Amino acid sequence: MLDERSRTLLKALVEHYIADGQPVGSRALSRFSGLDLSPATIRNVMADLEEAGFVASPHTSAGRVPTPRGYRFFVDTLLTMRPLEARQLGEMEDALQGRPASQVISSASQLLSSLTRFAGVVMAPRRVGTRIRQIEFLNLSEKRILLIIVTTDGDVQNRIVTTERGYSASELQTAANYLNQNYAGLDFEQIRQRLSAEIQQLRDDMKPLMTLALEAGDAALSESSMPYVISGEKNLLDVEELSSNMKRLRELFDLFEQRSSLIRLLDVSNRAAGVQIFIGGESGIATLDECSVIAAPYTVDGQIVGSVGVIGPTRMAYERVIPIVDITAKMLSSALSSPQNGY
Repeated sequence: MLDERSRTLLKALVEHYIADGQPVGSRALSRFSGLDLSPATIRNVMADLEEAGFVASPHTSAGRVPTPRGYRFFVDTLLTMRPLEARQLGEMEDALQGRPASQVISSASQLLSSLTRFAGVVMAPRRVGTRIRQIEFLNLSEKRILLIIVTTDGDVQNRIVTTERGYSASELQTAANYLNQNYAGLDFEQIRQRLSAEIQQLRDDMKPLMTLALEAGDAALSESSMPYVISGEKNLLDVEELSSNMKRLRELFDLFEQRSSLIRLLDVSNRAAGVQIFIGGESGIATLDECSVIAAPYTVDGQIVGSVGVIGPTRMAYERVIPIVDITAKMLSSALSSPQNGY
């Protein structure tokens, strides 16, 4: 435990370093802490904080910077949250309400990124197979057909199908009409089960097209089911602490591509209540040692189905970012729980 004087000085140091990005010296702390202490006394307190692992001294400066342990103590016990303005809340709600589910996920990721200027990430909801609203075929060439799939949540997927023979426009229309009239509202697994029992009723020349359409459509929707959507990765290029180490920055972008480690981290958030904050090595992912991840679960009809988060440097304005993540999760829950999204 830290005494009141040490807590006040640590709070002033972290806040000043987050705002300025420069190591904080005893003279600056004397001005910003509001305490009537001599520089010598402040240096003694800083030495104690450094020995306890809350601050560190960069080799190039006499000032000090927070360590991950210092940030953790600050976030857990010293942080004063900054409520969002009514105007900002209105803009957030406008960005998420009244949109198809697939667009809401992407909008939430972009919203987190634009509000924080870091990377925004949203784990897609865990749900049953996507239902089909409409299927269309379009001739591209003699044996190449564009399969167009529209789902009930407004998502549109395209897939090119290569056939053994050419199909006329009227044949493709007949095939599309058959699928739409008999299978609209089902997911591809349900369509496959029913079609396997009914395929003998189809004309022999249409069976291969139907089979190809099922395989291609299922593959297209599986590929589109991103485990998460991430926006604003390029914002991290503007973060001095990260961009100064290009090797670590490349590793960070590789992490975004590989997904598996980040998904495990977000899964931890799914099992927790409220906002979770991972500072530096707390994430268990070496690539994120110089980053913080702030995440919160979101729900559909009261059941946790995914999480939202922000990835940025450990030097971030936690008092701003934490409420942004928390409110985005709540607004996303509301948007996805609306009847039109059908989750």
